[in-house]
Amino acid sequence: MSQIDILSANILIVDDQVLNVKLLEKILQQAGYNNVYSTIDSREAVPFFIKHNIDILLLDIRMPHLDGFDVMELLGEVVKDDYLPILVLTAELTSETRAKSLSNGAKDFLTKPFNQLEVLQRIHNILEVRLLHKQLKNYNKTLESEVRKRTADLEKSRYEIIDRLGKAAEYKDNETGNHILRMSQYSRFLAKAAGLSEEQCDLILLAAPMHDIGKIGIPDSVLLKPGKLDPDEWKIMQTHVEIGGELLSGNDEIPLMLMAKNIALSHHERWDGKGYPNGLSGEDIPLEGRICAISDVFDALTSERPYKEAWPVEKAMALITEESGSHFDPSLASLFATIIDDILAYKQLHQDSLEGTLTE
Repeated sequence: MSQIDILSANILIVDDQVLNVKLLEKILQQAGYNNVYSTIDSREAVPFFIKHNIDILLLDIRMPHLDGFDVMELLGEVVKDDYLPILVLTAELTSETRAKSLSNGAKDFLTKPFNQLEVLQRIHNILEVRLLHKQLKNYNKTLESEVRKRTADLEKSRYEIIDRLGKAAEYKDNETGNHILRMSQYSRFLAKAAGLSEEQCDLILLAAPMHDIGKIGIPDSVLLKPGKLDPDEWKIMQTHVEIGGELLSGNDEIPLMLMAKNIALSHHERWDGKGYPNGLSGEDIPLEGRICAISDVFDALTSERPYKEAWPVEKAMALITEESGSHFDPSLASLFATIIDDILAYKQLHQDSLEGTLTE
């Protein structure tokens, strides 16, 4: 801590005796202190302290209106979790005064009449501690801000990686980028309708694009076969969920990665237990998987592909209703019907181009 920092500190004198105030001001000014404030009205102490960001308060004890103890109590309510730089001024430093002052936050004492060298030394000592405390506090704030920024940057990087991996799966499949975009948003709509928190809804939106990431590991001869798959090929195709789960495993402490893994592993499970890979049924299937299953099927049915025409919305909704309680979670299937207007509005804004290119 430099001498310039010490002499530039903000000092407040609160004493109802004008002569005491003038004497302290003269001592401080002669010593080179630049920012000295004072008041003889103790009721102004707290507002002055806050307004001028005071670094040390020279506070008399015996005063009208508010005595020094009252001022310290009020300051303790306003200035919390901070170093209270209070130097008590008193003509009678009794054990009772000392104990009560210290319990209210006082750091040191000056007895009247004042000794110039003692005044300057005690003020200097308190200011050194006060300014070091402020320096450390500012450093901690800067550090916390930097940590928050680095954390945000890390989260952004994770989201970008997940988005790029999802697109990598698209390039190998016959699906279009807008299918991923739509089914992810439909999943968010449905999650919100199901009463999930905004945070959980956002996680589903970000994780859903990874639902078919495991198709990266499926041979092109199976994945891109124009005709119907034979039983052996179908078994190979089904392994994409386990491949996806493996690709996304190992980061369960990260909510987004855990969500993505759960969706990849469970979006082909069925409510009646006849799905794959684990034959889960009912509420044993993660909720995010049940949500994405409906969204994925609806968009696949109502979208045109090189190997099929798009189904009318009514026909697709009829199938979801028909398979409610067998393929799909019945309560989610019912909720999906209630948000169909939002689904269709979003679908209209994010149609596939004839070439299947991505749109933003």
